[in-house]
Amino acid sequence: MEKNKELIVCVPGQRLCTSDKVNISGTGTYEQQGYIYSKLAGVVKLIPQENVRAKIYEVHGITEQSIVPAPGDIVTAMVTLVNQRFCKCSIKCVGDIVLTRPYRGILRKEDVRALDKDNIQMYKCFRPGDIILARVMPMTEAHTYQLSTAENELGVVIAQSEEGVPMIPISWTQMQCPKTLHKEFRKVAKVVPEHAVE
Repeated sequence: MEKNKELIVCVPGQRLCTSDKVNISGTGTYEQQGYIYSKLAGVVKLIPQENVRAKIYEVHGITEQSIVPAPGDIVTAMVTLVNQRFCKCSIKCVGDIVLTRPYRGILRKEDVRALDKDNIQMYKCFRPGDIILARVMPMTEAHTYQLSTAENELGVVIAQSEEGVPMIPISWTQMQCPKTLHKEFRKVAKVVPEHAVE
């Protein structure tokens, strides 16, 4: 214990230090408003950089799964309830990390699109069971993450038709069942053309 000094243990959301040229955010941390915060419950590790005075702050989880969504993260969530003002979601992944337990998220009507916010009808954007990509916004209430799909790349990525068939996006606002050709309204995430994917 003497040689590696004392272990610094932290919890998710704990502020570690200021973020500057000397202190750099690394794995298991995030940067917000000039400070470095922990994404995990775990042990803080400082990694000195060669030839410069900078240190990278990393947090290594005590268990693999203690990551929590942080403001600015892109999350994958399943829509569980839709009403006129918001939809409730269950956050399943943060980036490409699958969570061992889901977190509650809420997507308000005003955060669905960047434009034309007054004319949004929630049931024409999302349905229960839809899988969406959303960005985590700064927290305003405890235990619930506020989400936004206002960017073109965010929105519904997987939806099933009433027949139980995965639907195909045909525009920014519609998806179609390949079996019945029935169209349903959704806030569709921007589709990456297949030829662009290697």
